[in-house]
Amino acid sequence: MSDRDTHDDLDDLKSLFEGVETPAPEASKKAEALALAMKNFDRLQETSAQARPTSERPKTGLFKGVRQMIANLPTRGILTASTALAAIAMVAVLPALREQPVLPQGGLGGLYSSEGAAPEAEREVPMDDVVMEPVVVEEAPAFTLNDLQASAPPQPQAAPRAKTLNAAPQSGYSGGLTSLSGGAASPMPVPAPLPDRYVAPEGDTEAFPDADANPIKVTAEDPVSTFSVDVDTASWSVIRNSLNRGMLPPDGAVRIEEMVNYFHYDYPAPVADQPFSTNVGVSDSPWREGTQLVHIGLQGAEVVERKPLNLVFLIDTSGSMNEPSKLPLLVQSFRLMLDQLQPEDSVAIVTYAGSAGRVLDPTPASERETILAALNNLQAGGGTAGQAGLQQAYATAAEMTEEGDVSRVILATDGDFNIGISEPDALKDYIAKQRDSGTYLSVLGFGRGNLDDATMQALAQTGNGMAAYIDTLPEAQKVLVDQLTGTLFTIADDVKIQVEWNPAQVAEYRLIGYETRALNREDFNNDKVDAGEVGAGHQVTAIYEITPVGSDARMTDPLRYGANPVASGSDELGFLRLRYKAPGEEVSQLIETPILSDAAPLAEADWATAIAGFGQLLQGSDVIGDWSMGDAIALAQASKGADPYGYRQEAITLMRLADSLQR
Repeated sequence: MSDRDTHDDLDDLKSLFEGVETPAPEASKKAEALALAMKNFDRLQETSAQARPTSERPKTGLFKGVRQMIANLPTRGILTASTALAAIAMVAVLPALREQPVLPQGGLGGLYSSEGAAPEAEREVPMDDVVMEPVVVEEAPAFTLNDLQASAPPQPQAAPRAKTLNAAPQSGYSGGLTSLSGGAASPMPVPAPLPDRYVAPEGDTEAFPDADANPIKVTAEDPVSTFSVDVDTASWSVIRNSLNRGMLPPDGAVRIEEMVNYFHYDYPAPVADQPFSTNVGVSDSPWREGTQLVHIGLQGAEVVERKPLNLVFLIDTSGSMNEPSKLPLLVQSFRLMLDQLQPEDSVAIVTYAGSAGRVLDPTPASERETILAALNNLQAGGGTAGQAGLQQAYATAAEMTEEGDVSRVILATDGDFNIGISEPDALKDYIAKQRDSGTYLSVLGFGRGNLDDATMQALAQTGNGMAAYIDTLPEAQKVLVDQLTGTLFTIADDVKIQVEWNPAQVAEYRLIGYETRALNREDFNNDKVDAGEVGAGHQVTAIYEITPVGSDARMTDPLRYGANPVASGSDELGFLRLRYKAPGEEVSQLIETPILSDAAPLAEADWATAIAGFGQLLQGSDVIGDWSMGDAIALAQASKGADPYGYRQEAITLMRLADSLQR
């Protein structure tokens, strides 16, 4: 095409817009041109799917077809078509746009801009969240360049109406886009802000038992101390978890007896048919000159040949368990445990969230893949229907139990019970009614933030079981692999300790720890009163601090009108009594041992003392005077001894960390 031809076309078009009179159009040519244009347009559409524009360009629909049609036209055709479209736009669209309200600053850029993030007030709405309806335009006359030249100027007329373009309401977006109709349009609603991707966690709702430290007691006034044994270790794990997170442990999380009992001690094994050995030692106190420490150590017998085991995994799958340190760690922990079971053992799985259900019927432990598949399919979500879960678990255990079997429910949870029974006292009453069935209950805690340690303690203590807190896979290895027989097989029920101190030798005493295990004096001989259990191979350590008569370290004054203790030639500091029941028995048996003033210290007593001192420092005790964390560290380093698994070295590291945090 020559430059002359192009110049002539432009001059002709210019004359058209200047109002040059032209002949009237021929109707037949107009209809023929319109039909041809529509045919070409339809052919060039690649899909009949609903148009879905993006922030960059539309992939299908009207505008893509126009682009492809233009791409296939020669240069002269492009000029002709684009000019025709411009003319149509001025005739048909501009009148409608004049009636539209003024858009907010930025116009539609806040929705479709691809130039970068829109200002906060015009936050971009992702197009995936907006469903667009296709624009449907009523048929308008379409002309070729020759038709335009041959036609008279069009008379003013109403602009074609376009279908309203609305966005269906979606999450994070309400309202629609501005109407493109030719009539009065409603104001364009401002899109609601989209929810942030990060959801802040709920506030800390952890709960721990509330108990004051045991006070110093005057022997002449109150010579008898009674408590239930405790083999739980949850406190130590919670303390470790807190310190490793750069925080001192919460109030109530520090239970000194659980800290001391976390570690193994070299106590002699029991003889004959006794379920455990009883050992007593006396040593000087490192934190108060003039006082002494009395260590009482019990060593449980090992199981030589164990009975078939029925396990019901009662797993909390509520929404609060949806964290890596909760349900995923729980599943990994149970995987470790499965390798320790024997073919004659059986496993069932009950879960509870908004409601309870059995996801695995009683299955032989030899079918490991079946059990693993059930564990791996667990997902967290919903409320925490603890009561329903416990009921289902106990019913399942009863179904599995045969004569001579050992049955145990293992509750794995963060302790957050919020549906059904949720108060510790109410849960305690419910479990108390179930323990007579012979099914034991152990509790494994997972995660932080909403750890209800108080509820877990109440369940384990009342359900004739133990409580542990698992914050790492190595801790799961310790509890569910290394100490599995002690965790699952009980050798003595309702174990109680009572010490009567000799007022002629001991002026004052205090029990270090066991605040949540205190019993009344009369409870010792009452076989209906529940107490703690001792598992196979388990150890129990209790420490008393005593002040000998005549010592300057005495914290209380003698009563002016009180009777002086009768002098005695006995060298006994006190007398130890211990009651326990054989598993399944209802009548307790009694063991008695004198506490002699010249008793040698127990093996590894200094390590237990260092840990007890560490606990008192974490509690902020004012009884230990100027004794410091540095003193505890020094004593622990000097008494670490054999440490095959590194637990004691880890304790020293935690002491140093606590010292830094306290400073």
